[in-house]
Amino acid sequence: MIRYALSLFVLVLLALAAQQFIPALTGLYNARLLLVTLVFLCASVTVGPPVMLALAFTCGFLWDAQCALGPPGGDPEIYRYHVEPLRFGYSILLYGVIGYLMQGIQPLFREGKWQFSTALVGISIFVYLTAEYLIINFIRGGFVFTEATLFQIAATSTLTMLFSPLVFWVLFSIAGKFGHEIRFEGLKKKQRSRYRSIA
Repeated sequence: MIRYALSLFVLVLLALAAQQFIPALTGLYNARLLLVTLVFLCASVTVGPPVMLALAFTCGFLWDAQCALGPPGGDPEIYRYHVEPLRFGYSILLYGVIGYLMQGIQPLFREGKWQFSTALVGISIFVYLTAEYLIINFIRGGFVFTEATLFQIAATSTLTMLFSPLVFWVLFSIAGKFGHEIRFEGLKKKQRSRYRSIA
C-alpha cells in the first residue's frame, strides 16, 4: 500500500511536468487536457480518504504554486482577458471536494465497474472548472457566464474524461506491480487461496 501510494505522488509530478507541453485546442473552444486533475481523480477512487486528501493537498498546492509563479493575470497566450488572482490554496479545497465525489463510487469501482468512474471523472472536472469560474466571478464582483465559457468547460471535461481509461490502465498496472489490490475480486481470490492452504 505504501509503495503504491508513493508511486501515485510520483505520477502526479510526472503529470505536472507533462502538463506544460499540452497545448490548448483552439478548434475545440480552447479546451485543454487537464492531466494533473485526471491523474488525481483516477487515483482517488483507488485509495482511502487519508491518501486521497494527501494527494488533494499535493495537487492543489502544486497547481496554485504553478499559477502563482506564472505571469500576473495569466498567460496572455491562454487568457484573452486579464484574470484576477485567486487566493493561494483554493485549489486544495476544490481538489478535496472532487476527490470525495470519486470516493463516493469507490464500491462500484472495486467491483470492476470502472465505467461509472470514467463518467464521474468528466462530471467532477465540470464541477471543478465551474466552481473555479464562479470563484473568479465572485472576486471580480460580478457574474458573467457566457455560452463560450460553458462550451469550453464542457469540452475540457469531455476531452479529459476520454483519457481516463488510459490512466486507469496505468494505475492497474502499477497496483499489480506493487501487489496493491484495488478490486474486491482480487481480494476474494487471495482469501480463497488462504482458506485452501489452511484446509
